Amino acid sequence: MLCFIIPVKSAQVSGSWELVSKLFERTIKSVCNQTISDFRVIVVCHEKPNIEFEHPNVTYIEVDLPIPTWNDNTDHASREQDKQKKIFTGLIYARKFNPTHIMFVDADDCVSKNLAEFVSQNSQCNGWFIGRGYEYRDGSKSLLLRRKKFHLKCGTTFIIRYDLIVPKEDIKIDDIDKSFLYHQNILKIMSKKGSSLELLPFEGAVYVTENGTNYTNQKNLHLEALNSNVEKFLFYIRRYGKILFSRSLTSSIREEFGLYNIC
Repeated sequence: MLCFIIPVKSAQVSGSWELVSKLFERTIKSVCNQTISDFRVIVVCHEKPNIEFEHPNVTYIEVDLPIPTWNDNTDHASREQDKQKKIFTGLIYARKFNPTHIMFVDADDCVSKNLAEFVSQNSQCNGWFIGRGYEYRDGSKSLLLRRKKFHLKCGTTFIIRYDLIVPKEDIKIDDIDKSFLYHQNILKIMSKKGSSLELLPFEGAVYVTENGTNYTNQKNLHLEALNSNVEKFLFYIRRYGKILFSRSLTSSIREEFGLYNIC
C-alpha cells in the first residue's frame, strides 16, 4: 500500500491562506484520484486548510512546531526545516497504516492517478524516482515535459519502501537527518545504502510553479531580483525556451493528474 505524506505550510506565513487552501485542495483531489482504493494520505499542518473536499483515506495531523521565518527571503533553512519536521511526523504516524511505500507530495503539485496501483503491483521494489514529469505554470494552457532529471527540480518525485526510510523509534524530531529528507539528496543516499531506487516508467507528477506560494522559485518571477544583464538575459532564455518546448494541456493529462485552473 502506498501512503502519501503532504506537509502544508502555516497560515501564519501565507500571503494568502485562501490561495494556499485552493492549491492544496487541487493537490489532495489529485492524490485521492487513484485507480485503486488501497492507499492512505497523511497531511501534516499547523492549521487544517480551508477546503470542502473530504475523503475517508485522508488523515490530518495538526502540529505545534516553531513557525519558520517567512518574510526574510534569505531564510530558506527554517522553511526547509519546517517541511522536514512535518515529513518526519508523517513518517512516524504512517506506522498505523503499515504501508509498503511512502511518497512525499508538495502541497501544490499534482500526481498521476496510476501511482498506487503501480506500487501495489511492484510492492517488493525498493522504490522509484520520477525522472520524467511535467512542469506547469498555473493558469497556462500548456505544460513542459521534462524528460530527465525531473527529480532534481521537484519535491514530489520519490516513492520509497517504508522500512527503508522510517525513523527508528528512539529518534526525536530535532535529531532527524535533514539531508536525507531533502529531495535532491535522496537518490544518492539510497544508492550508498545499497537500496537504489528505480526510474518510474511513466510521468508521475506535475510540478506546479509560479502560483505565488512556492517560495523556491519565486525569486525568478521578478526581474528586479536579478543582479545583472546576463542574469536577465538567461531569465528570458529559460522562460521562452519553456514556451517553445511546451505541449498542449490535453484533457487526458488533466484527467490523469487532476489538474484544473485555480483562478
